[in-house]
Amino acid sequence: MVTVFGKGALTVSPRIGHIHITVDDLPWHFVDASGQTIILAGLTPGPHQALIELADPTHKVITSETIKFRVPDTEAVEQHNH
Repeated sequence: MVTVFGKGALTVSPRIGHIHITVDDLPWHFVDASGQTIILAGLTPGPHQALIELADPTHKVITSETIKFRVPDTEAVEQHNH
């Protein structure tokens, strides 16, 4: 078994990092080490943002970027098209 988190993971080669994801400046974030596409579900229509932080195994942030996006109001579009 390979250690993914903590100081022991600093000796793994190649190093395994992870990302922290914070949505809309919430006071908490979630961690993902899967390497898969990030999917955010259940967001209300309107503007949102996601802070993506690349972190080492001890959770030290290496780099980060904020992504801004808008979830369309599909109900309003469907009502308009009828």
